[in-house]
Amino acid sequence: MSIIVQKYGGSSLANPDLIRNVAKRIASTSDDSNQVVATVSAMGDSTDNLLDIASKITRLPNPRELDVLLSTGELQSCALVCMALQELGKNAVSLSGAQAGILTDSTFGNAKISNLSTDRIQMELNQGNIVVVAGFQGVTDGLDITTLGRGASDLTAVALAAGLNAERCEIYTDVEGIFTADPRLVPNAHKMDEIGFEEMLEMASYGAKMNPRSIELGMVFNVPILVSSSMNETSGTLIHEVNNMDMKVGEIRNRVRGIATERDVAKIIVYSVVDRPGIASSLFEPLAQADISVDVIVQNSSVEGKTDLTFTVKQSQLDRATSVVKKVADELGSGQIGIDENLGKVSVVGTGMQDSPGYAAKMFKTLATSGINIEMITTSEIRITCIVKVSDLGKAASALHDAFEMDFN
Repeated sequence: MSIIVQKYGGSSLANPDLIRNVAKRIASTSDDSNQVVATVSAMGDSTDNLLDIASKITRLPNPRELDVLLSTGELQSCALVCMALQELGKNAVSLSGAQAGILTDSTFGNAKISNLSTDRIQMELNQGNIVVVAGFQGVTDGLDITTLGRGASDLTAVALAAGLNAERCEIYTDVEGIFTADPRLVPNAHKMDEIGFEEMLEMASYGAKMNPRSIELGMVFNVPILVSSSMNETSGTLIHEVNNMDMKVGEIRNRVRGIATERDVAKIIVYSVVDRPGIASSLFEPLAQADISVDVIVQNSSVEGKTDLTFTVKQSQLDRATSVVKKVADELGSGQIGIDENLGKVSVVGTGMQDSPGYAAKMFKTLATSGINIEMITTSEIRITCIVKVSDLGKAASALHDAFEMDFN
């Protein structure tokens, strides 16, 4: 009997009718002689509502208490889905992240999974139960509740699939799969039938609708991940290990597989820093210690012994980053810092672009022709990313989607 792990997002659980629909899907999978473990997110906007309530109590909520609060959203979904399954005549049991054996470090708000014990889940499956696990959460060695970061129910599901040696992990959400671009920005974007782990990891890291850590974990443990709609019966997109030798002729001709976009971008500039060894470390180590992720980094050439350091962070982390940077800048004798919040990322992603000349030039020319100024540039072996004004993001994505003939498939 195969184990199938499924994950249902908050939009799929927003009201009682949708919860009943999810229960029917889970029950149907169980009826096909599968053992089912379902991971659920909080209902609809529950997490945002809880954050809003907390903000009305205190401007800076204690991170530990905030994790306790936010974990309750997934627990509500967990219990309600189990009730709906039991109403259908199915044996089902709900488990919190702690009960499911998800152990984490103590980084409240963005904890990392340190270990996973699936004994309780396996025992429940062996007793004929469908197991519904609260996503997005775990517990420390000291039994403190932690959350894994926004969107991390995907990570919970993939971790459980890896730990249980499941046949596959199915991610159900309000979209039909992974698209060549965000269809809200690019109306002619189309769903991909499949995509490799590496390409999906880059797309997820730069704006596509998947948690990057879940893709990374799937790649490490070779867990096939199906992304599909919970609202209708579609084939979805399979994320798995892809052999490039099996690529279609059109895909070989055009190595760009997707256009990723992200709005949550802010830029910080530290002006007139004395250019000496260790200056970058002096700035970025405190940011790392504050658990602030830095993305694109540019250091200008030294002029009269001074240089400017420019980097991007998530807009949601800007206030904390600014506080850290101001303190460090004062210690470094910097003249001032500058901030630009109105930025976004647009990326072209595709395996093998680095070995095929012309992709960067085509991207830059397309943006220039569209009247879009490039603020910063970063690349990897399979990605080219440009930082642009957020107001230009839709125009940039559409222009690049057309320029790289993303409709050819």
